[in-house]
Amino acid sequence: MSYEKLTLKQPVESDDYAECSVFVIKAIEQIMQAAMDSGNNKIIINTNLKFGISMENVNKIAGPFVEAWAHERFAECLEDATNQYELINVEAGKRLNMADVILQFRMTRKRSSAVTGYVDVKATSSDIEGSGKSPNITSFARIRTAYIKDPDYIFIILSIKHRVYSTKDEVNKMMMGVMEVVDFNAYDLKYLSDADISYNPALGTGQLQVRDIHYVTLQNRTTWEFCQLLDKKCIASKKGYEAWFTYAQQNGWIKP
Repeated sequence: MSYEKLTLKQPVESDDYAECSVFVIKAIEQIMQAAMDSGNNKIIINTNLKFGISMENVNKIAGPFVEAWAHERFAECLEDATNQYELINVEAGKRLNMADVILQFRMTRKRSSAVTGYVDVKATSSDIEGSGKSPNITSFARIRTAYIKDPDYIFIILSIKHRVYSTKDEVNKMMMGVMEVVDFNAYDLKYLSDADISYNPALGTGQLQVRDIHYVTLQNRTTWEFCQLLDKKCIASKKGYEAWFTYAQQNGWIKP
């Protein structure tokens, strides 16, 4: 049976989804900007090596450092009694979770008083041309299923740009690596334009990638329209319709 003739589950997001998405992104941007403006944007890497680590190698391990830095900035906001971002909960994503950080904000809605953002932190170097340009974002089947289970799923890509330099500790004469956050961008995966999203069939059910994480275009669409877009990219790849149909059966995308 062809794709067009299948009876697929069609997720329908809440009327205020776009408003919630904007709210979450704005809060994340404000928190990141405040950290940079206050000078709280440096990660110090101390070693007992007299000559330190080459900047190229520091960039290779930047991801976990930047992810931990972002998590700490969110956690600090939660601990602040004057928290102005309506942030009410911060969790680190568990192993194999699609999100690195899960944020919950207080927000008055018709049927709820909170909104949750699932944040995927991506580190890119301003020192290396093309660094992190086309990162793997998440598994096709996992994100496709997440939108079926929760049509209001807000998956935010937080791209953090950093630069690295070395400085010597005058007391012990050892070299310290300094990783400094210099820029960031945050956007809702669901609203990335068709041209910005690519599908890499090489791993598992395939990985979604952003063609150039530094320059993206946004496009309003519904959750169901996004699911259809993802399906189209999978089917058009070397995986083909048969593989897509297997994923659909395995993950419950087809109505019984």
